[in-house]
Amino acid sequence: MYALIILTGLLAFVSSKPCDTEGSTNNELLLSLNKELLYSVEGQQGLPNPSVHLALRLSDSHNLMKELDHRNKLKTDLHNHLANSLSNRQPVTGLLGLYALALKASCHDLNTITFSVKEKVETLLTHLKRQMEEEKEHIAYSQRPLTNYYQYSLGVLALCVSGIRVNPHVSNKLIKAVEHGHIRNGNVECVDTLAMAGMALQCVKEAGSHVQNAAELNTALKKIKQKLLAAQRADGHIGNEFSTGLAVQALLAMGSHVEECASSMEAMRSDARRKTYHNPMAISQILPALQQKSYLQIKSKECHNEDDSLVLEPREPTPVSPSQTKVALRVEVKAFKRVATYSVDVPEGSSLLEALELLQRKNVGFTFEKESSLWGHFLSVVNGQQARQQDRRYWHLSSDGSALSQGINDYKIEAAQKITITNTVY
Repeated sequence: MYALIILTGLLAFVSSKPCDTEGSTNNELLLSLNKELLYSVEGQQGLPNPSVHLALRLSDSHNLMKELDHRNKLKTDLHNHLANSLSNRQPVTGLLGLYALALKASCHDLNTITFSVKEKVETLLTHLKRQMEEEKEHIAYSQRPLTNYYQYSLGVLALCVSGIRVNPHVSNKLIKAVEHGHIRNGNVECVDTLAMAGMALQCVKEAGSHVQNAAELNTALKKIKQKLLAAQRADGHIGNEFSTGLAVQALLAMGSHVEECASSMEAMRSDARRKTYHNPMAISQILPALQQKSYLQIKSKECHNEDDSLVLEPREPTPVSPSQTKVALRVEVKAFKRVATYSVDVPEGSSLLEALELLQRKNVGFTFEKESSLWGHFLSVVNGQQARQQDRRYWHLSSDGSALSQGINDYKIEAAQKITITNTVY
């Protein structure tokens, strides 16, 4: 989800932990993650996820028929969604960028991908360049992108990886954002956005199209790397469990040795074995990192002599019976200086979405609406109040004062707690 912004010490050389993917245990883990992505493609609801396609294409193992099927869904379902958004002049910079990256990862000729908007037919890359110009102009007069810097970075990266010379004025806006510390949410650094900005600017540097401002570009890349290193937690994760994948990708892309990322890779492997990464979007970001790859490698990807040995066994869905144990949940809604509190008992292990649906059915005055994103559902309206991207607002979720790193589909209510839902400006 693009509207949603997911939120020490230096990384050291770690010799006690393996940092590569050799060994049967790590290989089995990578294979299981790859299969989870393929299962998610088979059973997906809503739009096909280009980030999942990216991870599948960057992987060492392939099921080329299923990947082809998924690419075709991207070219129909996602393509039509983007066409409608472009016709309605909705900003879709990030999704358009991911779409371009996914097709590029399949060695697809992007010049053959076109959109017809107001009876005018133009290529995907032409539309992406236009979106980036609009984003740049919005920064010029409002000091922030039309969408956000995550999407802006994705746009720069997609153009660069596709061999398109990025307008120096466009990349300069991203350099200045890094220089002035604008890639943050309040007082918190946005690790995933910094990582995407790092990969985008590294691509610009390698393309050699920013030679007149080489010093500023190098300074920005150095600052991004320092911030990512400083965001490492004691357990190895950088930022949180769900930003570490992109952070490691960025560090590798910016020249860090694999050994420097050992503790972060081990943290991801440990969490993957604990099934922390059950969201396909999360898996799609850690799998390339665990294979020591980054999105920059799409630039030189070749699609021949690929391993096609990955077999996906049929898997029956496992029925889940609701827990008989109930836990007490308080829900606090803060919007425009108004605070409302509600209570509900929910089955232990319920998702936050299920808990909110149960609370709404109690008819105690709590209502909500949700929208879909690549990360799953997110709250769009609570108690009649909207939190829209165009208003620079979102619903911030926390549990007993700690910000949630998962969305409403994925976060589980395992114990009594207070969930606070706050209408927040970013």
